[in-house]
Amino acid sequence: MTSRAAARLAAGAPVIATAHFEAEADPFHPVDNPSGHVNLGTAENRLLEDVLRPFLTAPRPPADTRYGLPHGAAALRAAVARLLGRTWRAPVDPDDLVITAGATAALDIAATVTCDPGDVIVVPAPYYSAFAGDLTDRSGARLVPAPMSPDTGFALDPGVVDRTVRGLRREGATVRAVALSSPANPHGAVYPAAVLRDLLRVAAEHDLDVISDEIHAHCAFGPDPFVSVMDPEVLGPHADRVHVIWGLAKDFGLSGLKVGVLRPARPTRDAARALAYFATVSTDTQALACALLSDDARVAALLAENRRRLAASHAHAASLLAAHGIRHVPATAGLSLWADLRDRLDEPTFAAEDRLWRRTRDARVNVLPGSAFGAPAPGWFRVCHAVPADLVTTGIERLARATAPLRSTP
Repeated sequence: MTSRAAARLAAGAPVIATAHFEAEADPFHPVDNPSGHVNLGTAENRLLEDVLRPFLTAPRPPADTRYGLPHGAAALRAAVARLLGRTWRAPVDPDDLVITAGATAALDIAATVTCDPGDVIVVPAPYYSAFAGDLTDRSGARLVPAPMSPDTGFALDPGVVDRTVRGLRREGATVRAVALSSPANPHGAVYPAAVLRDLLRVAAEHDLDVISDEIHAHCAFGPDPFVSVMDPEVLGPHADRVHVIWGLAKDFGLSGLKVGVLRPARPTRDAARALAYFATVSTDTQALACALLSDDARVAALLAENRRRLAASHAHAASLLAAHGIRHVPATAGLSLWADLRDRLDEPTFAAEDRLWRRTRDARVNVLPGSAFGAPAPGWFRVCHAVPADLVTTGIERLARATAPLRSTP
């Protein structure tokens, strides 16, 4: 017999996962497989593979294959605390960190220790597509978008969050938390300290926790530096209501290692540690991550190189979109561009967006539609660019051809 939870989880895979595995099952190669899929739909950083190769092949002793603490080895938590302390501009206690099998597990744990089934998590929209499952599948919470305006480039507006929470409570909903990705995914915005401080103020006024997914913290390549919710200029008296997620996937291009980090709100720390038992990272992988993070100067150089390469990759992708007449929201962080294909819809509906998406899939290029990200209006697509430049060129050329307006028959 299958449980209701199992049946719900098996009912349908997330769009982001389905599209990824479809593309990766038959990947493009200019010589060996020119008709294969070009994957610009997965936010995977493949720009550092040459730099990281020496670290990934280093030998490790047998002790690194034994059982370890479920919430992470002390040495790794200390190394992560040093790095995040510089990023957050405040000391980080390693005992406040929980190492998990990827940021997905960290998000799941943060929601599960915060929400009961049926509780609401408000999220500024558009939002990271996998929030829909990561924050709800096990916690039983439900996600409600607070739609940001395309007229401002989807800039974070705490006032919209405030009005959304008030409206939900008038309807009788139990709202427990606000969740956001910072820097923003899919549109690559870096949030100013004043805006984040205002968001925390709104959360405090409504007695809400804040879940901040900062997986792209070191992927800010524009003029504005990344600011964490844990920055003293932002945090104020809210430390016990803030959960922060980080990991190695984006900043270091190590998505397959599945090393995530959760800094849970302190009242939930013991519960978060208990849940980490079901999402442990192998001790061998932790040893590799610890070795990588052990040299602060090397870490700083790697992160600087990551920002430099992302800036170049973004500029290349943006110029190609412009050359093909495709508008986009200017990004200053992250691995993707938020492309505006509203003028290529045959009608302003999500059904038309789905038809356009099917054309891109027929053209063997993987990009993801705005509906997967809770976009307030149809016609937006996420285009990931942190892959080799020739792949981006081929993919955007296919995207432009696939979305060109259809000619009507005379």
